[in-house]
Amino acid sequence: MAQLARRHDEQTITRLEELAQREAVSSNFLVQILNDLRRGGLIESRRGKAGGYRLAREPDTIHLLDVVEAVEPALLENSTQGAGESGEGVRRAWKGISEATRRELGEISLLSLISGSDEPMYYI
Repeated sequence: MAQLARRHDEQTITRLEELAQREAVSSNFLVQILNDLRRGGLIESRRGKAGGYRLAREPDTIHLLDVVEAVEPALLENSTQGAGESGEGVRRAWKGISEATRRELGEISLLSLISGSDEPMYYI
């Protein structure tokens, strides 16, 4: 998604192979993720020789929460049971962690994720 955000101008289509190479991910694995993102309405795809992928919306309107919900929604579910003597306390803790994670992911847009990425890194 960050690669697509970097190329977002509402026209540019990025090929699967280029995305896979730039992010050091296998094409087979990446196409599964891209299919989830397409079904989630976050990206659009075009088939054929000139085909590829692009964002369906502006990068500042897509947040990491949207991406996680499209690709791995169970990651944010609180499935902890309240059984046993410690169960309710553990359930409350995981519920708080889940809510905080959702809140944080909802604050990070693709635009903020990629902004400044072209600036040089200085080490002391």
